[in-house]
Amino acid sequence: MIILEVDLGERSYPILIGEGLLGRADVFDRHVTARDLLIVTNTTVGPLYAPALREALPRRRVVECVLPDGESHKTLSTVARIIDVLVANRFGRDCAVIALGGGVVGDMAGFAAACYQRGVAYVQVPTTLLAQVDSSVGGKTGVNHPGGKNLIGAFHQPVAVIADTATLESLPPRELRAGLAEVIKYGLICDRGFFDWIESNLDALLARDPEALAYAIHRSCAIKAAIVGRDERERGDRALLNLGHTFGHAIESATGYAKWLHGEAVGAGLLMAATMSRECGLMSDADVKRLAALLERAGLPTEAREVEAAAAFEHMRIDKKVQAGRIRLVLMRGIGESFVTAQYDDGALRRTLEAHFG
Repeated sequence: MIILEVDLGERSYPILIGEGLLGRADVFDRHVTARDLLIVTNTTVGPLYAPALREALPRRRVVECVLPDGESHKTLSTVARIIDVLVANRFGRDCAVIALGGGVVGDMAGFAAACYQRGVAYVQVPTTLLAQVDSSVGGKTGVNHPGGKNLIGAFHQPVAVIADTATLESLPPRELRAGLAEVIKYGLICDRGFFDWIESNLDALLARDPEALAYAIHRSCAIKAAIVGRDERERGDRALLNLGHTFGHAIESATGYAKWLHGEAVGAGLLMAATMSRECGLMSDADVKRLAALLERAGLPTEAREVEAAAAFEHMRIDKKVQAGRIRLVLMRGIGESFVTAQYDDGALRRTLEAHFG
């Protein structure tokens, strides 16, 4: 078992990474003190892993809330269902919510925990690669709005992240590829050596080699934990974690959160950010082609022709990073050298949108 720490003072918490953690009572006894527990999961993950999780929680009062699966259900009304279960079972402020599932479940369970009685404890038990390397860490919780991705939410840190790598064995290939987009993102942000490693080990990752996956999860979480530790509420460096996301969120919003997985949209968004960086004279054509080749090898999309460029731009205009009406973007000076800026040529953005959207 690998243990990392997200250093946030009194809100610090561990990230535990290892095989078979989900069924270990000693792990939950050490990190989850509440007697009353609500397991929030969905119709896909619940039947697979809720029984093992329940066995790891003896001598507790455990209630389950099973939600429909899919990004299209990441709404305020679904979060209200979670809160209804908490109220119906008379859970107090000393309860804890356990998010068992991927990023959608984690975001909604965390948001419900942030809202219920002005904040109760919650634990992330991510079961997808994307959630294990990214969304379970950092305390961002929330839901989508028809007008934009994750526009409603709160910062609410978990008390622990328990990532059982064995759950990745049941992950559909498409979900695995979507998670790899976030792994690639971390190399692009600040670690060219990690990007090199991903290129060399991509086949092993796609084949679900346990050692390769464990390293990818560990390195991704280490990078994110360091950034979140410096900037919990995204006032500075943390915005780097949104590399590719402004473009990707526009894809998801424009298609109604129904056609694209989040990681797929991020994958396309990464190449759009690289194209934009090249259009601004920041990134070499060789680095852009290198990224495109890696995304294609990973089976990730690199364009979104079903979305009109003008529609994508309108969705980007209500992104959370917009300041004073100006879209801020995460761009790159090269692989491993990202930065946040609102100072760019509008023509470069227009050419980028035209190159990747309809």
